[in-house]
Amino acid sequence: MQQMKPSVQIVTTAMDALHTVQELNRRGYKQEDIYVLAHDSEQTKSLSETASANEIGMKEEGMFQAMANVFRSRGDEIRSQLQSIGLTELEAERYEEELDRGRLLVITNVH
Repeated sequence: MQQMKPSVQIVTTAMDALHTVQELNRRGYKQEDIYVLAHDSEQTKSLSETASANEIGMKEEGMFQAMANVFRSRGDEIRSQLQSIGLTELEAERYEEELDRGRLLVITNVH
């Protein structure tokens, strides 16, 4: 069974991300299907805890990619994470550029 492409919403503030996650919960999405991502890994961790959402991690990337990310720049790591959840290389680059501008991503995994 092929995984469907995730839905990505670009938001400008942590509060926007929180409201977006809450709205997705109200619409029936489960916590394990919602990811948040910021350019800064600590901001991603904080945001995922506050919003009760997930970070893209070893489960999504696989052990090899997660270990390789230790040696990558943050931009390379982000693009790898985005590709691991089903985005193309071009899409991953575009969304990483949005993160460079200080925006945040709320990603919904669609089954």
